[in-house]
Amino acid sequence: MLNKNSLNFLILLLITNRSKHLWIFIISTLLIALVSSVFFISSSIEKNIGITIEAQPDFVLQRYSGGKVVDTPVEWIDEFRKIKGVSAVSGRIYGRYYYEPAEKYFLIVGIDFFDTQIVKSFQNLVDSVDIKKFLSKNNMIIGSGVKELLDYYEYNGYYTFRPPDRSIEKVFIYEVFDKNSQMVTNDMVIMDIDLARKILGVKKENVTDIVLKVPNPAEIENIRTKLIVSHFDMRIIEKNDMKKYYKNLFNYKGGLFLILYTVVLATFLLILYQRYSIIKDSDAKEIAVLRLVGWKIEEVIWLKIIENFIIAATAFMLGVIIAYVYVYIFNAPLLKEIFLGFNNLGNSVNFTPDVDIKILGVLFLFFIVPFILAILIPLWRVCITEPQEAMR
Repeated sequence: MLNKNSLNFLILLLITNRSKHLWIFIISTLLIALVSSVFFISSSIEKNIGITIEAQPDFVLQRYSGGKVVDTPVEWIDEFRKIKGVSAVSGRIYGRYYYEPAEKYFLIVGIDFFDTQIVKSFQNLVDSVDIKKFLSKNNMIIGSGVKELLDYYEYNGYYTFRPPDRSIEKVFIYEVFDKNSQMVTNDMVIMDIDLARKILGVKKENVTDIVLKVPNPAEIENIRTKLIVSHFDMRIIEKNDMKKYYKNLFNYKGGLFLILYTVVLATFLLILYQRYSIIKDSDAKEIAVLRLVGWKIEEVIWLKIIENFIIAATAFMLGVIIAYVYVYIFNAPLLKEIFLGFNNLGNSVNFTPDVDIKILGVLFLFFIVPFILAILIPLWRVCITEPQEAMR
């Protein structure tokens, strides 16, 4: 164990060799900041998407024709209600509305505010809406991205939609979604289902798709089988499938960065190993002096390990702090686009802090252990050299 004098000497070494450790410290900090940022972004997005998916119905049913999704007949709703084990069946109206001046799309979602099942799936978004006031005229709730676009084109408090029948529908902005929900609502426009039907040109005998709620998880597979044999031209999207899709997506993107991190870390450690393999005369003489004044080989090695451990651990903590500030305060400019994409409306999403201590712990071990090993072998070779020879 190092005594008080050894600790004082260690601090003196850190101060004296600060220029030697500077470039290692900077590269280590940037490396940890990059990979930590990726973990923070992926974890935050996955958490928000998971909450949103959890509120969705158990099954989404869409009709397919000619290899593309088409409107679904309303009569299917009554048919699916007869399936034993299904507690709620509802039709949905939604679709993309093209805004030609900006060449962007709005996602219009029509809600039947008297359908408890549909409202429940959007509860965290429309919970504060006064339904009577909202339905008193053509109103809509819009995402922050839509609001920014309408403000840019000077639509103050309303927007005039042009349905396929060439009519004009003036719809007023009732409210803007909270910025904390931007990840989901950025390009979304919520309005009454009948108004959405008219703007999107969906006929009364059709809906966009049909959603089912199954209260008993044990019945999921049984009901899935019944749905499969009910219509040959129907696609079934299960909530669990959506969870797996997004999890695989984030694991894939995070995995690419992990591979990049591994390659960069390996290169960095190789450089570090070469740097300590060619130990400067001053470093060798420093170790030789310690040996001559009575330090044992293991004591010298422990001193150097602790010295470099402090550098690496400090760089790791600083890198994590930089990543936290970059992601959760500055919202990860540039890097977030890799996960959110560049298409459609720009998203100034606010990431929700979600720090997984276990992941940071694993990252710490995967960084510190190779770091120490990269310098241990060269140092050991110098330490076992006779002091008199090293002083020459």
